[in-house]
Amino acid sequence: MDGNAQPVTGLEGLKQHVKANRIDVALWCTRGLTLAFLFFYIIPIFGNPYNTYYKALAASAATSALRLHQRQPCFRLNMQFIASMLMEDSCHYLVYSMIFFYVAPFTCSVVLIPIFCFSLIHFASYSLRILDVLGPNSLWLARLLISLIELNARKILNLIAITEIMLMPFCVTLVFTGRASFLTPFMYHQFLVMRYKSQRNPSTRQKFAELRQSALFLANHQKTPAFLRQLIISGIDLVCWLGPTVV
Repeated sequence: MDGNAQPVTGLEGLKQHVKANRIDVALWCTRGLTLAFLFFYIIPIFGNPYNTYYKALAASAATSALRLHQRQPCFRLNMQFIASMLMEDSCHYLVYSMIFFYVAPFTCSVVLIPIFCFSLIHFASYSLRILDVLGPNSLWLARLLISLIELNARKILNLIAITEIMLMPFCVTLVFTGRASFLTPFMYHQFLVMRYKSQRNPSTRQKFAELRQSALFLANHQKTPAFLRQLIISGIDLVCWLGPTVV
């Protein structure tokens, strides 16, 4: 094979790319479906928005399952494999989708924010690869939009992290409003623990640290009443007790 041969572009190049990267392309499609369902949930042009909400969660679960298979292709029934699987971000969001799939829609827009943001980041990233296969100068407007998303990726990850944290009290509220079972807050707490221990994405852990610093600053402020100071300190102690120890 000629080492100087130019890579095939255009539709023929796209066909070859799809054949060589079936799982990656399937992930791109499921993320695109997730974004489409979320769009139709916000703007209910077709069908019932509640059904669209569940379809978005199902598409997100399919994405997480595919990604988990890609990261852990060889299944083994032992504790080491299960431990390594639980460290995967895709496993975390498979659990996330399952938790809210069995919860009656409430504050749905908040629940769908992490799913939307992750789908947007990864869909945009792989779309750039698709555009490169089609040709270096193809669809410059789409490339501009993708570059804007990539420039704001850190802000998007921070939004995901703060949403993950704020959903914990929402889960407790769901129980008292009868829209979720008593297991929901406990399951979501386990999800939050996994996100805190994530090795690939430390955003949630960093956001917890930032919130703790802000709370301590408020507690130690000279104008903060003593009862409020004690309430804040007790809240920090409770969160630290519930949280895991990460080396």
